[in-house]
Amino acid sequence: MTLSLSAGRAELAALDAPLLVVALASGEAPDERLTALDGVLGGALTRFLNRRDFRAARDETLHLGGGSAGPARVLLVGLGKITERASALRRAGALAARQAGRMGVGRLAFYAGTLSRDETEAVAVGLAAGAWDYTDTKTPPPEEERRAPLTEAVIVAADERGLENGRAIAEGHALARTLGMMPGNLCTPDFLAETARDIAARHGLGVTVLGRAEMEREGMGSFLCVAQGTPQDPKLIVLEYNGGAAGTKPVALVGKGLCFDSGGISIKPAQGMEWMKFDMCGAAGVLGAMEAIARLRLPINVVGLVGSTTNMPSGTAVKPGDVVRSMSGKFIEIINTDAEGRLVLADVLSYAARYEPAAVLDAATLTGACVIALGHTASGIMGNDAGVVREVLAAGTRAGEPGWELPMWDDFKELIKSDVADIKNSGGRPAGTITAALFLKEFADGYPWVHLDIAGTAYTEADLGTVPRGPTGVPVGTFVEFVRGRAG
Repeated sequence: MTLSLSAGRAELAALDAPLLVVALASGEAPDERLTALDGVLGGALTRFLNRRDFRAARDETLHLGGGSAGPARVLLVGLGKITERASALRRAGALAARQAGRMGVGRLAFYAGTLSRDETEAVAVGLAAGAWDYTDTKTPPPEEERRAPLTEAVIVAADERGLENGRAIAEGHALARTLGMMPGNLCTPDFLAETARDIAARHGLGVTVLGRAEMEREGMGSFLCVAQGTPQDPKLIVLEYNGGAAGTKPVALVGKGLCFDSGGISIKPAQGMEWMKFDMCGAAGVLGAMEAIARLRLPINVVGLVGSTTNMPSGTAVKPGDVVRSMSGKFIEIINTDAEGRLVLADVLSYAARYEPAAVLDAATLTGACVIALGHTASGIMGNDAGVVREVLAAGTRAGEPGWELPMWDDFKELIKSDVADIKNSGGRPAGTITAALFLKEFADGYPWVHLDIAGTAYTEADLGTVPRGPTGVPVGTFVEFVRGRAG
């Protein structure tokens, strides 16, 4: 993360800043600090509010020039009609930071009245998200065309602990988004393993990495059949954070890490295939969450598990009609090699059982069917424990990453019955998100488990205003909020 976040108590009318962002809710009257600011602005703020030129609708913005003193420029950002203030502030922070980046101001101050701990955290996460950019593989523009990136933000009237928490979560988001945005030839299974080792070294976590040979000894035929078409060494990556009492059952976070998914023999259409570098966003979410959890120093034990490979067509690739044996001993008929993420996760979920987890959450860009069902607004949520499903839904709401529960009725199991094996890896187009989750459920044995299908929420192909084209950071926030809820 390149944005430096701090807290300040300065008077707005005397604030020395190139840009002051003021977040207002619909119908909210200026407080004493804003009234003083209005004085140095020559009454411009009051005039715009009274004439309703600025109504503070969600995402509405208005630029004001500076006055006789104080900030050089003022940006009003609307929060809309408040239903959940922290979430609205997070969104406003992201929008403001993106606007500041386009303006090239380099530094801003953010004001939304006196902020609680949760509200300060939300603003910090939003500002950092809006300031995030991926430029590692871009040539800088000519000097005369460059605008200063946003590198500093001061949150006025902020809670210091909330700011510290926001920094920690923002670092996790930034890591996940950077991993997601990296081209597939750079973000490889080896690179994800090195990233995990780096997290472990910086924060004192335990780390284990299994390669092809080690997974063969574990009998992970389901995972390895996806990897048999690529020369790259697949990786099962495990990070162990021990912040809780010794012997306490951990929460396990599991992520799908397909660094590129061609579809294998069941190859995808060429148009849009470049977006399949994002098929590792579940893995990025796990690594980002582990980064944030370690920085937050939460009093709980957490295990992060990533199954990473690439799915490629070749003379050695798995074929439709093949039958493989999973780590659990169950035989799987391969119907569609593009339904590969569940094959990887099946063995990772079996491996997770050795940690005797209190709960397991897996996240995967698993099915296009989830995008059809829920669009790009909500993740699909399914699980074998109603209580844990409710916890995940609540965590997603707090994080601004909404989810929606889909049914897992036994009637749907008929779609994945096989004539030659215990189960088949695809039930076809009907109820595709549900049958994928039901497949995973067969391997989530002996512990409470919830699956997050983030195919529609982990990345966006359009600029959303608060988020540019590319990775969104989902499900880092949901994972962190769930673990924080469990930690008390």
